[in-house]
Amino acid sequence: MTNVLDEVNVPFTEVSIESILLDADLFVKYKSPDKAFRLLNDSIERSPRSIALREKLREICISQRESMGAAAQCLALVSLYIGREDFDLAYDRLQEAKLLDPRTSVASGLEAIRRARRPEFADNRDRSPVKVRTDLTMAGNLAYVSFFDVVQVIENSKMTGLLVLKSDKCLATVSFNDGKIVDSECNGKNGTMAFREIIEINSGSFEFTLAEAEFPVVINISSNTNFMLDTLTQLDTERADQFDPAGPGDSMFADW
Repeated sequence: MTNVLDEVNVPFTEVSIESILLDADLFVKYKSPDKAFRLLNDSIERSPRSIALREKLREICISQRESMGAAAQCLALVSLYIGREDFDLAYDRLQEAKLLDPRTSVASGLEAIRRARRPEFADNRDRSPVKVRTDLTMAGNLAYVSFFDVVQVIENSKMTGLLVLKSDKCLATVSFNDGKIVDSECNGKNGTMAFREIIEINSGSFEFTLAEAEFPVVINISSNTNFMLDTLTQLDTERADQFDPAGPGDSMFADW
């Protein structure tokens, strides 16, 4: 096996990274996963933005049932893929992180993807003070605590209750049963159509109140994270289609 880590001051090239990946695979093949982990971790310290190294470490963590390590690499890869504007892979790794380790917080990743795809969210965010009630289970300013963070707290605590979102544009509600989204209302719409508008609220205030009884299930989902990711993806796809004047199949060569 090569000793590409011996020359500490020499930066990695594509060839040396390929050598490391090969060595890592050989370590796993010959029942020495600990050496593969050490090799890859040391390499990532020198080249933390290498997608190839992190993907290989993620792959080996999964094969060795190191779910927490795999989830950590997924989260690191999310930011790297966002930097490359490869949002589909960023979404995939974010979903995978949550599946690998349900305790993983994906709120910051969701917010990072939304900011990257919609820069105006950060530019137009109103950070002025808002009036917040103090007699509630949870309340705050959406300019500082994102909607995704709020959902994450409710989900982790498995709370049943009603989340009220107040902004200049709308008054919206999201219902939760045991931490899972089951309904939403916004601007005269309910269910998934209302949630499409709610997920884009980035200023105003939020208030959450516990409920004694569960709410009727209008939105039937298995995962809040997947539901939010799917909603963001659908909105982005629709916007991309709107900005494509030719549209699918409408080009001058469509009939050729």
